[in-house]
Amino acid sequence: MATPTARPAQLEPRERDTAAQLTVEDRRELLRYMLLMRATEERALGLYRQGKVPGSHYDGRGQEAVSVGSAFALSPRDRACILHRDLGAHLIRGVTPGRVLAQMMGRVGGVTNGRDGNMHFGDPGLGCVGMVSMLPDMAPVACGLALAFQMRREPRVAMTWFGDGSTANGQWHEAMNVAGVRRLPIVFILENNQYAYSTPNELEFAVDPVERAATYGFAGVKVDGNDVEAVFQAAAEACDRARVGGGPTLIQAETMRMHGHGAHDDMSYVPPELFEHWAARDPIETFEKRLGEEGLETESLHKAVAETLERETEWALACPMPDPATAAEGVFATEDPVLGDGHAPWSRWSGRAATDA
Repeated sequence: MATPTARPAQLEPRERDTAAQLTVEDRRELLRYMLLMRATEERALGLYRQGKVPGSHYDGRGQEAVSVGSAFALSPRDRACILHRDLGAHLIRGVTPGRVLAQMMGRVGGVTNGRDGNMHFGDPGLGCVGMVSMLPDMAPVACGLALAFQMRREPRVAMTWFGDGSTANGQWHEAMNVAGVRRLPIVFILENNQYAYSTPNELEFAVDPVERAATYGFAGVKVDGNDVEAVFQAAAEACDRARVGGGPTLIQAETMRMHGHGAHDDMSYVPPELFEHWAARDPIETFEKRLGEEGLETESLHKAVAETLERETEWALACPMPDPATAAEGVFATEDPVLGDGHAPWSRWSGRAATDA
């Protein structure tokens, strides 16, 4: 069966610098990607409740601005080590909603073609590194990518996402330390969503994690993780700094996980007033209100996203389950598509091969 032909509207490539201002079209794209992320995850949750998604379901409701805003700052040649609540980054890199839904259902057509399910996926050809479930083990992987870029003298950046709970893990500290010592071109995105599963921030750390960046010898920045433009600006500046040898940056995005750790979690441990506080700061609603106050039309984006989801869902549901006889096919790489030379297609650039950026 053919790959879905329905694709989000594309952007043309352009150079960015630290002072880059988002255009009107850029801002509409930011909203569209957040809407697309939420709609895709809502559809996946619906399929889970119908028994079509095995295991559990993990989403990033309330955190859309973090992955969308940060990934929007990447160039085609950069590489992304994406966490399970950062679907927006996959979508920006070019993974379609249909492939995501097929992946969740363990079907052919998913990113791993049925060889894994749920959130363990990444498309190397699009610069997305497959997720390592033990958190924050993606941070050392991103350091390895950044080290390769540095040794090759390539102006490329590795970006990795992780939650607040990861900052209490030894792997996180090792990654931060080596990044600082080697001045690696890497951007660490800390999604502080207030809870490491059911453990609140005050029981996770005694010192704000963003302050730790200085002890490793590089910049730490705290941003409103529910403001997609603020996240983008911080990420763009960090990427620009990394590309010219300025070293790593830790960006702490303050946000809230508005659904449970997984679909099995009722969030009974969250005080109602905290949930209400963050519900009033929904990243999509607040950004759309801002655009509306500036006279920008957004209703068409909702319609386009809804139509896209219908087509992509129909395609995903039509995908067959994998043939067990093919289980070993495509498991072992014969070349290096992750580091690569950067010349892989990426949806934001109309599906064309990416040129050096």
